[in-house]
Amino acid sequence: MNSTQRKVGRRDFLRGFAVAGAAALVPTYVSGSALGLDAAVSPSNKLRMGAIGIGSRGNEDLGKFLARKDVRFCAICDIRRERREYVKGRADETNGDKECAMYKDMEDLLIRDDIDFVLIATGDRWHTMASITAAKFGKDVYCEKPLSLTIQESRALANAVKRYGIVYQAGTQRRNIGNFQLAAKIIQSGKLGKITEVHANTLWPATNQDWYPAEPEPDVNEVDWDRWLGPCPWRPYNSAYVRGDWRGKYDFHGGGILEWGSHTVDLCQWAAQKDHTAPVRYEPQFNDDGTIAGHVWAYYDDGVKLVMRESGWLGLGTCSARYVGEEGWIETGDSGRMAVSNDKLRGELKYFGMPGTDPTTHIAEFVECVKTRRNPAANAAVAAQSHIASHCAYIAWQLKRTIEFDPVKEEFNDADANRMRTRAMRAPYTL
Repeated sequence: MNSTQRKVGRRDFLRGFAVAGAAALVPTYVSGSALGLDAAVSPSNKLRMGAIGIGSRGNEDLGKFLARKDVRFCAICDIRRERREYVKGRADETNGDKECAMYKDMEDLLIRDDIDFVLIATGDRWHTMASITAAKFGKDVYCEKPLSLTIQESRALANAVKRYGIVYQAGTQRRNIGNFQLAAKIIQSGKLGKITEVHANTLWPATNQDWYPAEPEPDVNEVDWDRWLGPCPWRPYNSAYVRGDWRGKYDFHGGGILEWGSHTVDLCQWAAQKDHTAPVRYEPQFNDDGTIAGHVWAYYDDGVKLVMRESGWLGLGTCSARYVGEEGWIETGDSGRMAVSNDKLRGELKYFGMPGTDPTTHIAEFVECVKTRRNPAANAAVAAQSHIASHCAYIAWQLKRTIEFDPVKEEFNDADANRMRTRAMRAPYTL
């Protein structure tokens, strides 16, 4: 039996343990059996997973995967020795053996024909490249967000997932969180009337190029600095980057609109049923004294307004979203609480105890899709569109002027903006 036949057989065997799909509203309480956590699965028929680049968020994801009875963690790849050893220790304790393998280079993990899928939780600079490489090796992918640093990367990833026929789930877990699902259901039911605006909670947009001074590079087996940089321009080593202080640095990060917009713009696109497109005009906002503000307004071709803003929220938790119609509005956030504009809507509300940061149900849906080959809620096609909208907004903000965008051609009416759709990659990396 070849490796493809072996994988299909295992997935077919596990199909009966699949959890309910994300098309159904997640209930207030989800039992362990509904999530597939107590299914009795023989070791030979478990889905086998590996992971690439496990830091703080990756560790939370990893814990959810390790808790599943239908998944076995087999291999960790990380450019840092201490992280390789830490993850191996967690996996070996769960598995009850010492068989979890460690790799420094992801290709050595991906070439294994017994790995069904991988968790990718590297820094943002690696998300697209690692996902495309995994797709070429035929591995299904659960990848943390933001999934890309440019418009070009977003499109390249979506195209690769389609070309190689893998299951891909972006780590935008709020699509599988109850209060966000209910808010989307309310807006799509017409109870707010005709939709006029959707609001996405974003962060201050700017990145910087304030680079840290050079430090002596560690041994390559301790920290592989060249591999850490990946497709980014060469920069001298500094341990602060490796410890996580790379956010906000232009080469490594896409800015504050993308940081949270990968979730909240995604929620707005989903609720407004715009998953197939992106706004066509982007207007950066300015303060009364003429300085640039942290907000960008965008407009879809039907006139619906997308407001990306960092302030003015009701305090319902991080990554909030508000949906506005001609007959009222609804707002929700990571606390699970919801607010509405009038008493008529109040009867629609429920409280969901699962916080918006919890990936449990999102991971459960991904595992089900690996088994059944169904397309997950945060698949590459829809995630690419919300990322493209976020990238467009940041480009307009950097240029400090209104720009127009063709979401079919993925081109601007502005030469400078068109040049900002991509970034140069350091050889030998290429899309």
